[in-house]
Amino acid sequence: MDAFTPAQTTELVSRIGAKKARMRIDKMFINSFMGGALISFGCALSLSTNSSPWFQTNAPGLIRTISAMVFPVGLIMVVLTGADLFTSYCMYSVVALLHRRCSVLDLVKTWVVSFFGNLAGALFFMAVLTGYGGTFESGAYKDEALAFAKAKVVTPEWHQIFLKGILCNWLVCMAVFLALSSREIISKIVAIWFPVMCFVGLGTDHVIANMYFIPLGIFLGAPKPLTVGYYIWKSMIPSLLGNIVGGGLFTGVVYWYLFLAGGEEVEIHFDTLPMDTAVYEQGGPIEREITATGAGTGYNSHNQHIPDSGNGGISGIAKDFHAKHFKKDKEMNGNNAA
Repeated sequence: MDAFTPAQTTELVSRIGAKKARMRIDKMFINSFMGGALISFGCALSLSTNSSPWFQTNAPGLIRTISAMVFPVGLIMVVLTGADLFTSYCMYSVVALLHRRCSVLDLVKTWVVSFFGNLAGALFFMAVLTGYGGTFESGAYKDEALAFAKAKVVTPEWHQIFLKGILCNWLVCMAVFLALSSREIISKIVAIWFPVMCFVGLGTDHVIANMYFIPLGIFLGAPKPLTVGYYIWKSMIPSLLGNIVGGGLFTGVVYWYLFLAGGEEVEIHFDTLPMDTAVYEQGGPIEREITATGAGTGYNSHNQHIPDSGNGGISGIAKDFHAKHFKKDKEMNGNNAA
């Protein structure tokens, strides 16, 4: 099977969490802004698909499932472009912290910056692009946007939103985990698709997705008690806490304990090769050739076997996630802790 093992994937999660912890705050905020906007594409498409009165009355389970099937486009764009979501940081940062590759301050920084960056991106997409853009301003679309916001905030109890938040981010982080274990793009898309479809189809609460759904209802004039303050207390806080537990405990802590507890390091295939090589590209190292005219239009490919992978490959990703890059950081964090 051409995929990273669960242990190797957990090691990658730890390295990514450490790498993200060192990202400049301005870049982290912009990357998180993009994450909030990209996830909102899936939210808007899912809500539009759900705006089907006949199905809502006669086949509510079917239309919910169909709506859930189109939602993953948002997370697919987030993962494949490297954008940041707070909900993913719940896994990344917790594993890196437990693996002693980042500090508590790093975790708090990534959580705070990504959360407010996601909020800014989702609100921009909601208000400017689909709000003033008029996507849901009338007819069945407006009715569904208002009904959906009410169903997310007013109808359930506080504890129910919290529990659905746990279920939601458990599935979201599993989608990200499975995507990391995949080594080519189609497998990554499939790995993301089904867990995300599951969390949407079950009606769970994703704190970042709700930053689009519920403010849209308020923007369109939802009646009381649905106000900004009510949304923050009744939906944002319980779904936030639930997402932290679902992503941090049920994925981050569990897989850290299974594979990395005790400071164990798991070798990944590209650790056996130089820093500029990795397994994400299967065509082998590609080098520019200079022709007789100096135009540089030719290319030369040299396949390089990667142990136990069945691949030849090269990519710059190993430069960021090579084991050597993190050993020094881990030693420093260990000395600081001592």
